[in-house]
Parts: sequence; C-alpha cells; structure tokens
Amino acid sequence: MAGDQPLFDRVARVALAPAVPQPGESLPGSTPALSAGPLPGTDAPADKPWAHLRPSLRASLFEGASAEVFAACAGGAVLTAWALHLGASPLVIGLLGALPVACNVLNLPAAWLTHIVGRKRLAVAAVGASRFTYLPLIAFPFLPMADATRLRFFIALVAVTCVLGVIGNNAWIAWMGDLVPAQIRGRFFGKRTVFLTLAGASSSLAAGTVLDALSPRGWKGETLAGLAAVACLAGLVSVWLLRCQHEPAATRAKAEQHGWVALADCLRDRAVRPFLWYQFWWHVAVASVAGFISFHMLVNLKMGFVLVAAHGVAVAVVRIVAAPLWGRAVDRFGARPVLVVCSFGVAAVPAIWLLTAPDRLWPIALEALISGVLWGGHGIASVDLSVALAPRAARPFYMASFATAGGLGFALASILAGLLASLLPAQFQLFGGEWLAIHVLLLISTFGRAAAALLAVRIQEGNARGVPELLRTIAGDLPRAITVKRIPIPKPWAVFQPTSLRALARGRRRPPASVPTP
Repeated sequence: MAGDQPLFDRVARVALAPAVPQPGESLPGSTPALSAGPLPGTDAPADKPWAHLRPSLRASLFEGASAEVFAACAGGAVLTAWALHLGASPLVIGLLGALPVACNVLNLPAAWLTHIVGRKRLAVAAVGASRFTYLPLIAFPFLPMADATRLRFFIALVAVTCVLGVIGNNAWIAWMGDLVPAQIRGRFFGKRTVFLTLAGASSSLAAGTVLDALSPRGWKGETLAGLAAVACLAGLVSVWLLRCQHEPAATRAKAEQHGWVALADCLRDRAVRPFLWYQFWWHVAVASVAGFISFHMLVNLKMGFVLVAAHGVAVAVVRIVAAPLWGRAVDRFGARPVLVVCSFGVAAVPAIWLLTAPDRLWPIALEALISGVLWGGHGIASVDLSVALAPRAARPFYMASFATAGGLGFALASILAGLLASLLPAQFQLFGGEWLAIHVLLLISTFGRAAAALLAVRIQEGNARGVPELLRTIAGDLPRAITVKRIPIPKPWAVFQPTSLRALARGRRRPPASVPTP
C-alpha cells in the first residue's frame, strides 16, 4: 500500500483537473458533478473522526460509481441522441454539448452560496435536484406534445441540470476538503479516479450497445426513456450515498474577509493576469468545435453509439495511464513548461479529425491516444499552476475566478461557433475537396489553440525550468516511459486497512507507516 501512494497521488491530480473539453462525448471518470477532488493544500480539521471516516470514504467510492452510471445514461452521446430524436438542429446540439463547461461562469456565485447554505446540505440538495431533473424524460416518448415543444422543454431540463451540477460540485469539493485528511487525500482520490473510470467505461459501453441494438428496430424513443429511468435510479442511489457520508466541522477561513477583496486582488495581480487571459482564450479556441464533435461522430461519420463510447473510454484510460508520468514532469520541471508543451500539442488534435471519413475511421484511434496523453498533462499542469498562483487564504476565490474566465470564453465562443455553423452550407467544395461545416470549425479551433498556446509562454512561475529542457528530457525518457507500470486496481471494499484504522481509533497500538496519524 505504501509503495502505491506516490502513484495514486499523481493519478489523483487527474481528478482535480477539469474534464477533457469535449462536452459532447461520453468520457468515463469525468462526470459533470462530483468528479474532481479538493484542492491540494486544503487541510482537514485537526479533529478527524476516524469512526466516521472509513464508512464515508467507502460510500464516496460507490457514490462516484453511481454518478458515472447517471452520466453514461443521461449525458454525452445519449444527450446527443435525445437531441437528434427530438429534431434539434446542429446549432442546438452544439450549444447543448457546450452547456456543462459554459456553466462554469457560475462558480463565483456558487462559492458564495456554499458559504451561506452549508457544504453537505447544498451538495445533497443541488446534486439530487440535478439528477432528478431528468425524471420527465421517462414519459417524453408517450406525451401528446408537438416536437418543437418537447425540444424546448428538453433544452430547459439540460440547462437546469448543468446549473445545479456546478453548484453541487462546488459545495461537494468544499465538503470533501474537510472530510478527507490531507495525509491520505492523494491516495484516496487516485483510487477513486481509477474506480470511477472503470465504472464509467462499463456503463458507457453498455448504454451505447443498447442504443445501437434497439434504435434500428424503431424503439429509439422507448430506449432513451429506459436509459433516463436507469439514470434517475442511479441518481437516487447517489443521493442516498451522499447523505450517508459524514460532515466534519468546517475550518472557517473567514470568507467575508477574502470575498470581493480576493476577487479584486486576483484581477489586479500581474502574475495572475496572463493565466486569466490564457484561460479565457484557450476555452474560446476549444469551444469553437467542442460541442459539435459528438454530432460529427454520430451523423457525419456514422460511427454508432458503441464506437463513440469506446472512444471516450480510450481517452479516459490513456489519461489515467499518462497521469503518473505527467505528475513527475510537473514536480520536476514545474507546471508552466508542461502547460506550454501540451497546449501546442493539443492544438494539432482538431487537424486529425479533418482526416476522418465514414470509410476512414482509423485516425480517431490516433486522436484518442494523443488526446488522452496531452489532455492529461494539460489538466494536471493547469490545476497545479492555478494552485501555485493563488494565495492560500484566498485560493477558493482565485480558483473560481479562473473557472469563470474559462466558462465565459467557452460560452461566448460556443454561441458564435453555432451561428457560424448555421450560416455555412452543409457541404461545399474547397481546394478541390469536399468540406463540411464542422471542418471550418476544426480549422478555426486549430489556429485558435495555437494562438492561445502562445499566451501560455507569457505565464511566469517561480522555480520552473525551461521548455527546451523538458522536451530534451521527454525525448530521452520516452523509450522507458512506453513500458507502463501496472496501475493497481482499487477494491472498493478495502479502500483502507480496517483493522489498522480500528486499532488506531481505540489507541491500542501505533499505526504503521502507511496509515496516517490523526
């Protein structure tokens, strides 16, 4: 167990990172709510109730698994399937896919709401409401309503779910920051990330298989309604598991002193401002195409739901495998050079989609490999850099400001990209080849990401090494890095050593080195 701790510490940083910004895809291990772990450096209270800790952590594992089932049956490709079934245009589908990321603009008010209402109370209420919002979808195929009315109602349900998800996630992170002791936080969230990825992969593939099997038989509406019922049932289980978890006494950081003052300091800080601009323009570039990827895979490439789910599973698995390698790189060279390298690398990802066609799908496998590796490093570096730039006392408000800047850019770019896609013809000839509207968006996203990557070069980080040194080290260590070490698969019934923890709680003996001292 002790030998696995550094590995899981690095895997846990994947959980801290935001989901890969392809909102239209079903990506296991990155559900919109309850996916991330608390920020590093936020310490739990000194009085740690060990009698409540082990059952709460076990409940958190299974709660995360039920959240993945919900996401697989109600989000990603299934969400796009609902929109197509209800007759949504590509513009509407793109905006629906972009909503989960665009709603990050609500992080600042969500932080205030968490402080006023309370962490567990708000998390249970907001997450429960976001999961049960999809209850009307069970009856959708059988209601005597016009298609336009159903579509408007569906858009409203998705918007409400995304808003509640952001609020619930904010409260949950604050809650977990006090519940999980700092000494075991990395190990626990590393195991939780792997466990959630396994649960999300299996449920995503199962949902895709059911849709591909029953939709051609004319049961698409009934199948989607059945998946909505499964999602709501999983949501009910997740809310019950949330209620079973303990809420320790909060460490009051006097948010009244660090509210608007901290936000003003963040905007005035010359060291932080380049990262804020990078966050804004990076999300603008990504949003230019992100909401349309799922539509492109299902409609233009005719891949089917199973292949779309398999693509998400592949990206998630590669992210987990690459996390320890990027974690060591960030620890050794700093977050800034890793962010620069991964930003320029990710800029080439949209160009790979230009090579795909219904009879030429092999580039998608290459894209999944490159996306998993580079987005994993990008997420770890961006979160570590956010933490390094934010003062500890005002860190929640700085982090909320970073998320708001990214969400604002994502929201604006999604709207403009949707309008541009609606003005372009569905197919046209250019440079002697046949182009689709999404090909133009892919080109815009490619050049936009490259321009945003140039902004990353301006970011300053103390004690960080240079990009050339990182590249030379990667080139030299790549042959050894290809031999991936085994990632231990967590057993949910044995998250920690029960005997040791019980003995520790009773004070009968000193704990071994692998068990944190309360």
